[in-house]
Amino acid sequence: MNKVKWGVIGAGGIADRRTLPGLMLAKNAELVSVMEVNMELAEKLRVKYNAKKAFDNADDLLADPEIQAVYIASPVVFHKEHVQKAANAGKHILVEKPVAFSVEDGKELIELCKEKNVLIATGFMIRFNAYHQEMKKLIAEGKLGKVVSCRAQMTCWYPDIPGAWRQQYATSGGGSMMDMGVHCLDLIQYIVGSKAKKVVGFTDTKVFNYEVEDSASVVVQLENGANAYIDAYFNIPDAAAKGFLEIYGTKGSILAEGTIGQVEGGKVKIVISDDALGYDAQQERVDVKPLELNVELGNIYTKEIESFSNSVLTGAPLEVPAEDGIQVQNVVEKSYEASKNGKIIDL
Repeated sequence: MNKVKWGVIGAGGIADRRTLPGLMLAKNAELVSVMEVNMELAEKLRVKYNAKKAFDNADDLLADPEIQAVYIASPVVFHKEHVQKAANAGKHILVEKPVAFSVEDGKELIELCKEKNVLIATGFMIRFNAYHQEMKKLIAEGKLGKVVSCRAQMTCWYPDIPGAWRQQYATSGGGSMMDMGVHCLDLIQYIVGSKAKKVVGFTDTKVFNYEVEDSASVVVQLENGANAYIDAYFNIPDAAAKGFLEIYGTKGSILAEGTIGQVEGGKVKIVISDDALGYDAQQERVDVKPLELNVELGNIYTKEIESFSNSVLTGAPLEVPAEDGIQVQNVVEKSYEASKNGKIIDL
């Protein structure tokens, strides 16, 4: 099988914890080079993942003609620079969210990639959870009827850490909603098949002392009329929140626990009822046997890398084009504006 030759810019952090182990399992991908600003760390990562080369700057990595695609996981403030350099070097690009520091920068990068004829995708890996893909099929088939309400939750415990780039606005562009809430919003839009058209938000720093928000609740109205509620918090202990995903329609519901996260898994309960039922003044909750989803679980990062590599090799459409990342980022930016001004904003 043909394999796409990969380089990684920003190989520590999430790349080391999740994406690189996933890449090593991909059948159509091969790691060639890793880059970190600290050469000692870069060399350790090279050895750990048996890469050919290690670099302490993006320019040298991108100058390597063997590399066909790059995964960019550097701090957000460097995304624009690194994507520009990768596109100009003719490398296909998988970039972590958000694509760039601002929506306008992101749109500029998409146009550059079109001009240079390179692919650019966003790192919304949670789409690749087999449960989520089955949910999308069920809703597309009309099994839940008309979707009327959704909720997604992603939280963690992220206390004050000196020098942490995610806790400074100048290097992150936002806090819990920009870092984690984007996954929830993207997932709801992906599963339901409808984009946000209105947004209102409540964001604040309630517990910690850093610049960006540690608390965010956002409500969006989708184009299909459904309301979606998104909770993204940096101040809830990891063991206390279960990453719930809920979707309700006129024929039933999907209730998932633990499917929103970095490990593919979780529990899913699907109840299909009857939208032709008459009104029940007693509102009795008649038990309906939940549907069972038979899915094959694996590694969502491996699936993400294999999907992108397949697009490089075959020309297949990207599963998560960067345009989707920019659209989600725009909703989040508008949620910040809505929170500041106390208004509902049309998108």
